[in-house]
Amino acid sequence: MAAPSSGNLRPTNAPVPSDDASSQALNEALGSSLLLVRVLAVVLAAAFVFSCVFTVNPNEVAIVLRFGNPVGQGSEQIKTQGLHWAFPYPIDEIVKIQIGESKVIRATGAWYAISPEDEAAGIMPQPNPSLAPGVDGHVLTSDGNILHVRATLRYKIVNPVAYAFRFSNVTNLLRDTLDNSIHWAAVRYSADAALYKDRVAFRDAIRQRAVDLIERHQVGVSLDTLDVEVAAPAFVKTYFDQVIAAEQDRSRKINEAQGEYDRITREAEGEAKRARDVGLGLSNQLVQAVSADAQFFQQQLVEYRKNPALLRDRLRIAAVSRVLTNAQDKFFQPGRIEELRLNLSREPQTPRKREEPMR
Repeated sequence: MAAPSSGNLRPTNAPVPSDDASSQALNEALGSSLLLVRVLAVVLAAAFVFSCVFTVNPNEVAIVLRFGNPVGQGSEQIKTQGLHWAFPYPIDEIVKIQIGESKVIRATGAWYAISPEDEAAGIMPQPNPSLAPGVDGHVLTSDGNILHVRATLRYKIVNPVAYAFRFSNVTNLLRDTLDNSIHWAAVRYSADAALYKDRVAFRDAIRQRAVDLIERHQVGVSLDTLDVEVAAPAFVKTYFDQVIAAEQDRSRKINEAQGEYDRITREAEGEAKRARDVGLGLSNQLVQAVSADAQFFQQQLVEYRKNPALLRDRLRIAAVSRVLTNAQDKFFQPGRIEELRLNLSREPQTPRKREEPMR
């Protein structure tokens, strides 16, 4: 039996050559690196996916900009409450807009100069004989007077796309719109009307002008409330107050006179109605009595034609019977022929003075 060739067989416990050990270590290192790369890729992919998800709260909407342009058409551009997906920045940019609450704009360009601290404390500025240019705002009225006017506007967003992207600064635009509306309305009303005579119409004119401008520029907001304050310049405020007091006193006296006129008129009409009702009642009573007498005499006419003397005697006896029944004093006058006398006009008795009991 021939012995195995030494070139083909290697003992199992023989040492591994250095080249094979290096290859095995390299393979193991490459396998570990590949696993790490795979795990890292999965982590990066998950992080990428999670970074693309964003949340929209109930009181807001979101608009996704892809390279500066809104994604979608029409209502699809607006992302409402819930989870949404977008590419990370700089591919996509998410713009969130608060729509659930009212926003406030104050226009004070036509108001007198006052610090917030003094206004909160109720401290009015010292009156000056003239306005300070560039400091005290004002408006000119239709009768050439000067007034201070400021307004507070509350609005809500109804078109987020137009509100966010149509103008660079919507707040300044709305403030300028409100200032424009104040000046536009001021030149159409007198100082008296804007101050106290027609304040509601003056405020409505400012509101309507603001609504027209907002709709014309398509700002994407709707007006909720508008508060307007009007004040006279400090150095003439006393005279304006006197005029207002005189007008109020005049209105009060006119109202009192009108009330007195209405009261007297109602009483006179009531008296006239009562007089007419009484007269009508008496008239009806008289007509009924006359009609009854006419009917009675008409019925007696037949008997009268049969025996006129008998009817006269019957009527005389009936009349005497009524007189004797109603007369209180009846007595006979003695004489050759006794006569029955009646006292039809008895004088009233004088009341006797009550005697006081003896003490």
